[in-house]
Amino acid sequence: MSTEAPIGLTIMEKLLGLVIILIGVITFYVTYTNMASVGPLPILFLTAGAVLIVLGVFILIAKAK
Repeated sequence: MSTEAPIGLTIMEKLLGLVIILIGVITFYVTYTNMASVGPLPILFLTAGAVLIVLGVFILIAKAK
């Protein structure tokens, strides 16, 4: 039996990582450029964007088993 992950699973995993990074970058950028309109807690949205970016990078570098 092969212990490698199917190629489709690996491709989808990397694509999901890229999508999560893209959503994080958009969230971070829009919040950073519109700090006044976000309200009293822009740091919450900046942190959420940064967490999404880190999660996406982690998914990109992780290996499927």
